[in-house]
Amino acid sequence: MRNKEFSLEEFKTGQVLLFDKPLNWTSFQLVNKVRWLIKRSCNIKKIKVGHAGTLDPLATGLLIICTGKFTKTIPELQGQVKEYTGTISLGATTPSFDLETEIDEKFPTDHISEELLQETKKKFIGEIEQTPPVFSALKKDGKRLYEYAREGKEVEVKKRKIEISEFEIDTKTFPEVDFRVVCSKGTYIRSLAHEFGLALNSGAHLSALRRTGIGEYSVENAMDLESFEKLLPSRENN
Repeated sequence: MRNKEFSLEEFKTGQVLLFDKPLNWTSFQLVNKVRWLIKRSCNIKKIKVGHAGTLDPLATGLLIICTGKFTKTIPELQGQVKEYTGTISLGATTPSFDLETEIDEKFPTDHISEELLQETKKKFIGEIEQTPPVFSALKKDGKRLYEYAREGKEVEVKKRKIEISEFEIDTKTFPEVDFRVVCSKGTYIRSLAHEFGLALNSGAHLSALRRTGIGEYSVENAMDLESFEKLLPSRENN
């Protein structure tokens, strides 16, 4: 973790900043806040700032934010493997596959054993096809999927190939299932939760999500906004 102030020149040359995104913040809001803080502390009107991979508002964890010339490395960072931890709630589904929307249907879980959970989990390891959630920012015919969903319109969502290299589950708090996943770019953990429930002949939704790693970067080395503000140059020095 850094312990000395950043300089304006460092931000312009380029920095890779690791943030622990708070719950209920969008990735865009965090980027905007970081940009505003840099502009204010460095007394400048413009600075390039962008993030390397969206996190949903209901997710917390690692968000990589790049500044200056390092924004050119964002596509490369987005392609890195991701690691997540979280909780899948079995026995109920929601239209958004997470807690953004209310439960729409309930399912039995009495038939689900530890053995069935562990065997079913294996079906999701390796290269698989996944259907992205309708409540997502993906575009179809120039319109975001979530816009169709909020209008109550049905839309066909094409499956995409993804890869899950690790999928660990802990069933101590069944029907809540804690998990750890290492996956490729483009993986929707909400869809994984939903499809895991279907494969168990039940239903499921994602009830907690935290991104713990992107490539070689870990959330253990990430900072919050308060810590970041303390590393900014004071306006008197600019």
